[in-house]
Amino acid sequence: MRTNAATVSLWTDTAQVPSFAPLAGDTTADVCVVGGGIAGLTSAYLLLKEGRSVVLVDALQPGAGETGRTTAHFFPPDERYAGIAKRFGDARAHLLHDSYERATSLVESIVHDERIACDFRRLDGYLVPAATGGGAEGVAIIEREHACTQRLGIATTRLPRVPGLAWDTGPALCFHNQAQFHPVKYLAGLVRAIERLGGRIYGDTRARDVDGTSVVTEKGTVHAAAVVVATNTPFNNRFVLHTKVAPYHSYVVGLTVPRGAIEPFLLWDTGDPYYYVRLDDARAARPYDILVVGGQDHKTGQEGMPQHRWDEIEAWTRARFPQAGEAMYRWSGEVMEPADGVAYLGRNPVDRGNVFVITGDSGNGMTHCTAGAILVTDLIAGRANPWEALYDPGRMPLHGLGEFTREQANVAAQYTDWLQGGEVGSPDRIPPGEGALIREGLKLMAVHRAEDGKLTFLSAACPHMGCAVHWNSAEKSWDCPCHGSRFDIAGQVLHGPSNAPLPPADPGGKGRR
Repeated sequence: MRTNAATVSLWTDTAQVPSFAPLAGDTTADVCVVGGGIAGLTSAYLLLKEGRSVVLVDALQPGAGETGRTTAHFFPPDERYAGIAKRFGDARAHLLHDSYERATSLVESIVHDERIACDFRRLDGYLVPAATGGGAEGVAIIEREHACTQRLGIATTRLPRVPGLAWDTGPALCFHNQAQFHPVKYLAGLVRAIERLGGRIYGDTRARDVDGTSVVTEKGTVHAAAVVVATNTPFNNRFVLHTKVAPYHSYVVGLTVPRGAIEPFLLWDTGDPYYYVRLDDARAARPYDILVVGGQDHKTGQEGMPQHRWDEIEAWTRARFPQAGEAMYRWSGEVMEPADGVAYLGRNPVDRGNVFVITGDSGNGMTHCTAGAILVTDLIAGRANPWEALYDPGRMPLHGLGEFTREQANVAAQYTDWLQGGEVGSPDRIPPGEGALIREGLKLMAVHRAEDGKLTFLSAACPHMGCAVHWNSAEKSWDCPCHGSRFDIAGQVLHGPSNAPLPPADPGGKGRR
């Protein structure tokens, strides 16, 4: 499988999704789905079951994006139900819970109906205080969440600690009947089902624009009656939605533990950002399980040397799980945080006709993406859906105005890079395998030095909205600190919203080699 970064996740290392040839010229379908992750593939599957003809295009290959870089858990919203209820009221908090329940049940039914061996299981999840053994602030959060879930009729139990762990977690709130699975195995099963149902999938086909309901790609145009943009962040919306979502990088470490030493569970704490934990105990040939631990989130493009974040996750884990052995996996993934804590799922507010988006998934991508596929399928089929207003992409972020204002101030501050000098004065100052910004007059260049000394010069201006990209030493990529676009060493797009690569730059007299 093609991966989108220097690191490899547990999921992409242990399963593969079939690859597909590019689109070869113009074609037609009832629906064109853009994006081959869980949002796009689930949408395609549901629409095919509705009798619609579907073409799906992906810039890389199905499964090569962010779905394979998640921790693939289904648990309550990052903002917590108490936060959602405070912002939107109990009625909408209950609707959100309903969408989470239906999304998880849909995945479970697809796994059963399509006989997908993806290690899906139901299990309990625990919210615990960020401070070991408790802490007044964390306990207060748990008390508020418990009161809110009881009021909303959500099945939770308050416990003195998480059972079965050597670590004294302090007071815990147990959310019953949550779930986890192997995301890449699940995507592979969805792909097989889509092919059986007559769906057409094209890889290595980057969508460049949406013209009405026609998707213009590098390889041809897909003429459709409806379009679903399921690309983590929309490529077809230059401004409106990107002011309401913020790109964050989250880090994950997979450590060995003796097989059976820990019973499967989900856990997350009250920190901001929070740590989150699950166990992969797939009955494979290996004699150990993998404890998967994530956290240490930061704004994409605003941390040039993030390797220490994996070290901090590993230290946090070893202090609480003495069974932890070798750290076999380290990876990161990009998530889009909505301003008001609720995803944007449904009709795109700035497109003509039937164009739909699935974005703003926060740390609940598996759940939100599946709920988004249910919602857009209903809308395309002309059915009412009770979640439509809750998730409306056109809503104003009034319930998260403070966060919205802070994020816009952060974005504005990034443009000051154009007023400053470069990070180094010459390519000779860039270590092998690394990159840095170099200024030459009015020109700012993103320069990479390969291990053999070969230099690659690119324009530092992100094609999306002109922010200067920054080097990511951990993933060996150029990342935009404004809206989250990411590019490889050659300038090719790894992650939108940019739908065009970083162009080459002429280094002039700055050390051409």
